[in-house]
Amino acid sequence: MKNTFFCKKNTINVQGNIISLDVPLVMGIVNATPDSFYDGNAQLTLEKMLTQVARFLAEGAQIIDVGGYSTRPAAVEVSVTEELCRVIPVIEAIVREFPGTVISIDTFRAEVARKAILAGAAIINDVSAGDLDDNMFATVADFGVPYIMMHSRGTPATMQSLTHYVHLTEEIIAYFEPKINKLKALGVKDIMIDPGFGFAKTLDQNYELLQNLPYFNVLELPILIGVSRKSMVYKLLNTAASEALNGTTVLHTMALMHGASIIRVHDVKEAVEAVQLFQKMRSV
Repeated sequence: MKNTFFCKKNTINVQGNIISLDVPLVMGIVNATPDSFYDGNAQLTLEKMLTQVARFLAEGAQIIDVGGYSTRPAAVEVSVTEELCRVIPVIEAIVREFPGTVISIDTFRAEVARKAILAGAAIINDVSAGDLDDNMFATVADFGVPYIMMHSRGTPATMQSLTHYVHLTEEIIAYFEPKINKLKALGVKDIMIDPGFGFAKTLDQNYELLQNLPYFNVLELPILIGVSRKSMVYKLLNTAASEALNGTTVLHTMALMHGASIIRVHDVKEAVEAVQLFQKMRSV
């Protein structure tokens, strides 16, 4: 299957602008949370987040992903009101300070997605692929925005107990297929898939999934990869998330070689360099 040709979608329409995915995009992570697994900070301020955004844009990020609900294993529940209070001021400030920036809202809640789009976000990034909010697909369709849907099981509190698969890759592809059909029936034209590294997967399953990434081309949709500084890197290397940049870059390179169209990262400069080197390699 790896050598089979598929007519994979290679553009997304973002607020009327057609963005090519022929060169993979880098999405910079802005966590408006005090408890993210890597860069959570109880002293996080709007000013610090805007400084981070400025650096990401200068380093070459094409998308800024803003999230206000930590989805690390066993993360604490956050109310809709609290999530909105975290993300809407950040989105509004980015729109004001950095006009034209493509912003994605990282949420599984339709209400948060709706208000984020009204505030200036242009993409919805949903870790539950609609499973945790029945109104999400309708919200995506109403706004006509690109939608990233990720595979997972359960909730952040339960997902690591839900890691049994008979055929991992096949089951995840089968998970996406009816959702893609439903979204297309609603008129959604720009859909991206995220296999969900670290979400209801063991360490070995994460590497099996990365190795099998080309099989997802059967869905003919852009693939987003989120492996940045995750435990699949630092646990294997017996280190910590703070020491996982080199390992992350290695996995980003592998993902690019296997067909990733977007890589979601904490370290934009290094990811952009990986894309540049990958582009050179495949052009010769």
